[in-house]
Amino acid sequence: MHLARALFAPRAVALVGASGDATKNTARPQRYLRKHGYAGRVVPVNPHRTEVLGEKAFQSLDAVPGEIDHALIMIDDVERALEECGRKGVPLASVFSDGFADAGLGGAERQRKLVERARSLGVRLLGPNSMGVIDVPGRLALSVNAVLDMDALPAGATSVVSQSGTMLGTMLSRGAARGLGFAKLVSIGNEADLGVGELVELLADDPDTQVILLFLETVRNAEKLAAAARRAHSRGKPVVAYKLGRSALGEALARSHTGALAGSDAALDAYFRACGIARVDLLETLIEIAPLLRGRRPPDLSRPGRVAVVTTTGGGAASVVDRLGMLGVELASMNDLTMTATQASYGETLERLLAAPDCDAVLAAVGSSAQFHPQLAVDPILKTRREAKPVAAFFTPQADRSLALCAQHGIAAFRTPEACADALAAYLAWRSPRETPRSAPPRTPAGDAFGFFSALGVPVAENRIAEPPDHAHTIEYPVAVKIAGVTHKTEQRGVRLNIKDRQEFDAAVRALGGGPVLVQKMHAGLAEAIVGYRDDPVVGPLILVGAGGILAELYRDFSLRIAPVGEAEAARMISEVKGLAVLRGYRNLPPGDVAALAHAIARVSTLALLPGRPVAEAEINPLLVKGDGVIAVDALLTLKE
Repeated sequence: MHLARALFAPRAVALVGASGDATKNTARPQRYLRKHGYAGRVVPVNPHRTEVLGEKAFQSLDAVPGEIDHALIMIDDVERALEECGRKGVPLASVFSDGFADAGLGGAERQRKLVERARSLGVRLLGPNSMGVIDVPGRLALSVNAVLDMDALPAGATSVVSQSGTMLGTMLSRGAARGLGFAKLVSIGNEADLGVGELVELLADDPDTQVILLFLETVRNAEKLAAAARRAHSRGKPVVAYKLGRSALGEALARSHTGALAGSDAALDAYFRACGIARVDLLETLIEIAPLLRGRRPPDLSRPGRVAVVTTTGGGAASVVDRLGMLGVELASMNDLTMTATQASYGETLERLLAAPDCDAVLAAVGSSAQFHPQLAVDPILKTRREAKPVAAFFTPQADRSLALCAQHGIAAFRTPEACADALAAYLAWRSPRETPRSAPPRTPAGDAFGFFSALGVPVAENRIAEPPDHAHTIEYPVAVKIAGVTHKTEQRGVRLNIKDRQEFDAAVRALGGGPVLVQKMHAGLAEAIVGYRDDPVVGPLILVGAGGILAELYRDFSLRIAPVGEAEAARMISEVKGLAVLRGYRNLPPGDVAALAHAIARVSTLALLPGRPVAEAEINPLLVKGDGVIAVDALLTLKE
């Protein structure tokens, strides 16, 4: 049987561990399936009962007559239930029970064995620790989530994949309060088998789904999700992610500046952008953004987005605009009709802005009239030509009726200025999935960090290691002298520059402790850049360029992409770094060789193509950018263990 059918449209559902006590969680799925009109066969399985909640029960799956398409396992002995699924030919089992990867190392091993056995039996698993599946149009309420006690489930064209089971209730209940409905909602739990990526693939092909929302605690299979997001994009279905947590763990463990800058959250930003996934910062935004993106393609802007505003409340509009400015969005125009608004003037202004070439989206803000006189400004919003540009409505009062009207007409309406600004910024930053450039993998470089980068095609400063006792070298003065074999030499006061002769050299060596030193030919440039590579444990290879030198981490002025990148993409990265504006001849300063810097970035990014990806981190800091060419004067290389 096709997986989507077993998951969303099963003809028969077995409830393994169904309770006859209506107050228990394990009794809920049976009640909810009947309450919300599931038309298929419901089979309670309970070894201690012949009847559960008025329906015939069976002692085991083996005793159930006929085929079962989907089993919901709610007992501790999941392994026994899985064996019964295998014998019965059940293609899919949702596991509500916990005690697996959520329970430490022992549980993780138990989960590994469960998945291994399920594969040998031909049974797909959702979970463990999953709250189940809801298909609103199909009237499938196969979940223990108490939100299903609501009288009716709001139907819509938005589907949700969540790593948190309780979020299904949050999305349904809060969506209903705004007049927003859903198609399918899936709790994936521990994601032991069926994962986010495979669910997105299924929803990309689902006729009921037009927008896909993701509630993520982590990304477990980056390649699978990336492929699924591309599939959704090809079918015109936007994917939006809310990622819980912005951990600094990656930054704390990193050895390089690149690792500290390209930490977990920055890496995920780059990943979502490359996949064509719009990212939101607020849970409220995730609930409300779907109408803003439905039926739209990414704007693929190469400049900051611009928003035009029409409002009947100057302060209300300003609360959104101020937030937009913090998010890097520019104001195209402010049209404040606070004292002069009529239905005609508001509608005419809105239509003019939708046709104007100087903005990418329109913010329609409405004050108290949204609650008491919706015909004044809300009605014109409902009549907008939605295909022209995205329109985001923000109502300053609690205007539930107007929110519901907007939902009915497919208009995105927001209850808070923060969510409204977050949604507009997410839309304007949204990009189509990036095509991976066709780059030939480099030959595996050998030697120290400088030899490594030189083999990649990046020019490096002439250098030698000078050993005690005499520290002989052949580098022409002036030179730089650095303690050999340590990282972050400047932070350890291990660098002396512009050494002009042997006498100064000997004094510098003594000051550095008299051990081995790295001697380099001195070079000067127009700007210092940092170029770094990191193989992130979650999203994979990353390439970074930023303002370099000793203040790289302090300023956090950088651009990040999934590696590899081509030279054109590298040039766009350079344009995003404020500290490298001097290379473009800022205020009549001599221009630097941007093309050479872009070439170096692209070459370093090809480390992602090395067989087995042996490099954990590699970094040039600084890479001096000259009027003609670039040259690496400090380098770091960390291979995987």
